[in-house]
Amino acid sequence: MSGTTRSSEGLDERRRRLLFRAWHRGMREVDLITGRFADAHIGTLSDSELGAFERLMDVPEPELYAWVTGAEPTPAAHDTALFRKMCSFKAGGAT
Repeated sequence: MSGTTRSSEGLDERRRRLLFRAWHRGMREVDLITGRFADAHIGTLSDSELGAFERLMDVPEPELYAWVTGAEPTPAAHDTALFRKMCSFKAGGAT
């Protein structure tokens, strides 16, 4: 079971693929962070934000989790507005 609350209906192929990947990372804690963020925002992300999200989906789960939780510093290449938006969302922010 994926946990997603959003249907992929009406999404283009790129967004459908990202929504699936966000919920099927492998590490449940990361699935919940990236999947919930995708559920809430995948339909409205810009092309550049989609690119940033795709790059985050390529990061190994332990590294991404460490960045999101602040256990490790986020490398400059991944410290994007989209990454900060996801961290704010994870923390319960309104973005």
